[in-house]
Amino acid sequence: MRIARFSIDGNVAFGAVEGDKPDELVLDIIKGIPFADFELSGTKVPLSKVRLLPPVLPNKVVAFGRNYAEHAKELGNEVPDAPFAFFKPSTSVIGPGDEIQYPSFSNELHHEAELAVVIGRMCREVPRERVKDVILGYTCANDITARDVQKREKQWARAKGFDTSCPLGPWVETDLDASDLTIQLTVNGQQRQLGRTSEMIHSIEDLIVNITEAMTLLPGDVILTGTPAGVGPLNVGDEVAVTIEGIGTLTNKVIKRG
Repeated sequence: MRIARFSIDGNVAFGAVEGDKPDELVLDIIKGIPFADFELSGTKVPLSKVRLLPPVLPNKVVAFGRNYAEHAKELGNEVPDAPFAFFKPSTSVIGPGDEIQYPSFSNELHHEAELAVVIGRMCREVPRERVKDVILGYTCANDITARDVQKREKQWARAKGFDTSCPLGPWVETDLDASDLTIQLTVNGQQRQLGRTSEMIHSIEDLIVNITEAMTLLPGDVILTGTPAGVGPLNVGDEVAVTIEGIGTLTNKVIKRG
């Protein structure tokens, strides 16, 4: 099931996305929230009539860096022996079609296409064999990075945590084998990144076991799983699109921060 979060006439709701042709998609409004038992209302609205929002509002975004060997290599970094985590705040999250604001403190903004895992239930110290039980589904993410700031500062809070630096969407796909999916990213229609989730150094199971050893994850929290090689610059006016097999496409435009 594809679960979207959207607004219509000033109201926010979740809905199940139905249909195959982009111009014929409809939303069956969900009674309740997707993190508990819910029913479909049978009330349907065309996707074209709503504004898609970030599919979840996470309490926290846990991101893992250098999880693709070729990406670590292209930036001159060692491949970590264990998962390497950092955080993006909830205020960094935007949805499909929202604008990425080029931060005033950076001159080198980069894109990073990533598979995002959405947590479906509160969990801590998750054993490997139970990881799938705590996952609601998967969505597309773009770990927007102020690369010059990342290089200059010893920690990454500003470089990767500024407002609008975490586009998510367009929806959450709940029925998906995420072990070997194509990830690609285009800028103004030109391909920049192309990889597969099977190239991850540390698997989704590794990442969730690792982070839940340290902290509790809450429903709606998001795990970013790393980016394949091909990261590169974004400029004001660029349109950047992340497409993941079996999920869909997340598109955002870069604007000058006002």
